[in-house]
Amino acid sequence: MNMMDSTPAKSSLMSPEADIQRTQYPYVTGTSVVGIKYKDGILLAADMGGSYGSTIRYKSVERLKSVGKHSLLGASGEISDFQEISRKLDELILYDNMWDDGNSLGPKEVHNYLTRMMYNRRNKFNPLWNSLVLGGVKNGQKYLGTVSMIGVHYEDDHVATGFGNHLARPILRDEWHENLSYEEGVKLLEKCMRVLLYRDRSAVNKLQIAKITEEGVTVSQPYSLKTFWNFSAFQNPTVGAEGSW
Repeated sequence: MNMMDSTPAKSSLMSPEADIQRTQYPYVTGTSVVGIKYKDGILLAADMGGSYGSTIRYKSVERLKSVGKHSLLGASGEISDFQEISRKLDELILYDNMWDDGNSLGPKEVHNYLTRMMYNRRNKFNPLWNSLVLGGVKNGQKYLGTVSMIGVHYEDDHVATGFGNHLARPILRDEWHENLSYEEGVKLLEKCMRVLLYRDRSAVNKLQIAKITEEGVTVSQPYSLKTFWNFSAFQNPTVGAEGSW
């Protein structure tokens, strides 16, 4: 091969595009998030498993996050991409607070921002590998929406990501109503999470439930559900776990 033949290959390797690498597959992922409206606000539920491929590698991954004063975010999918989304949201809230104009971003604005972010990254063929649930309360108005990794978004009275779309939404369609109390809402979400635990291999029996009202965000301590399985690994899945996020 002469020098003329090798020039195109050499120039392509030295081009700026040669250093650009995109995530082709998610690595450490979280499974379903389920969200509902209830009488006083919004409830979100997510387990704490982080799967490396088909192996549940981490069992203390927190996937529920408060965003500013009025919003609550839950994420399925790639954990590192969720951390990047969280960083961008922190910057957005900081920038909004710097105006010091007496106003603050509500859940609808944050949901629109996430939709634009996900769709923009999809158009660059460099998506953030997450499905997101965004809920909140501002000025007495409850808001709940979801957005996929390619920017598909909608609002509803109850939403879910991942297997929750197939296994939890049918339960919610049958049993949800707009006057749910907090206790009834938690019980309904626990029923959904129990079904997901039985049917989704990536789910673990360690979850958090978060609520947001006009008073603010409260995220529960991690806890396990009672199941029909008496194996200790299901009763306390983090015993012996050496890593956490």
